[in-house]
Amino acid sequence: MHVDLRSDTVTQPTAGMREAMMRAPVGDDVYGEDPSVAALQTEVAQILGKEAALFVPSGSMANQIAMQLLVGRGEELLAEADAHVVANEVGAAAAIGGISTRTWPSDKGRLDPAIVDQYIRRRVGYHTVATRAVAVENTHNRGGGTVILPPELNRLRDIADEAGVALHLDGARIWNAHVASGVPLAELVAPFDTVSVCLSKGLGAPVGSVVASTAERVELATMLRKRMGGGMRQAGMLAAAGSYALTHHMGLLAHDHARASRLAQALEPYGVTDAGSVSTNIVQLRVPDSAEFVREAKVDGVLVSAMDAGTVRVVTHLDVDDEQMDHAVAVMSKLLA
Repeated sequence: MHVDLRSDTVTQPTAGMREAMMRAPVGDDVYGEDPSVAALQTEVAQILGKEAALFVPSGSMANQIAMQLLVGRGEELLAEADAHVVANEVGAAAAIGGISTRTWPSDKGRLDPAIVDQYIRRRVGYHTVATRAVAVENTHNRGGGTVILPPELNRLRDIADEAGVALHLDGARIWNAHVASGVPLAELVAPFDTVSVCLSKGLGAPVGSVVASTAERVELATMLRKRMGGGMRQAGMLAAAGSYALTHHMGLLAHDHARASRLAQALEPYGVTDAGSVSTNIVQLRVPDSAEFVREAKVDGVLVSAMDAGTVRVVTHLDVDDEQMDHAVAVMSKLLA
């Protein structure tokens, strides 16, 4: 049996999604004439409670566009030390946006607004680089799918307002945060000036992310997308997959969360994970040699990822059912025993 638990990006389009893609009305989106793209952008903006939205090819591009909307060249973005925007986007903030980044430490990606407040650098002279924006990741990938809730987010908004800085949300898996917490999406993203959301992770679309903000910022984002090579032509076939995913797949995330929790509970007796910390679809395992664990699991048909020398990441998703999870639990239990 083959079970791919490396990431929720490995999902295949479902039959219904493929049908929606095939039947999607299309036009030239660079000219703003693709009706399926326009429909997706309107839908995402409404779901998130923002004025406008822009469909882009990838989550990294979405983040980089959003951050350039808030932070000028040579100015500073503040983010958590393991945030995707600084740890997993190959230095794009500096290389493409000319953005200086600085980070704060956290426990599993949890947000402590008081710590962020201490790290925000206010301008004191021409020789200093003042913080212009703070980025938050929800859920937090390297933190193990940590969900950040409105009390912390709203407190951060208050701090940002006092300091005169903007807020960006890397909401690649904000759908998971919404399903796990029951908090409406608009409430989770309300404190943020810009938001990026991903359609090709837990929702199962083959490609695509969306940037949401004010209409004025999204107009500028369209130019930044073109500058970065992200202008697509008959993109409606891809946008239709995103619309289908929002309608048909969001509720299925609860099954992913349940399977991740079941895996964590089964492996907790081996001392490699804390089942109580698993709230969404990501499970982190602490092992002596992650590369060896990945190799041995693959022999029995289970694919997982090595995050570092001693951490393995397991991610449940749309294409993994209960029978496959049973097999994965059996394989990993055997390796840990």
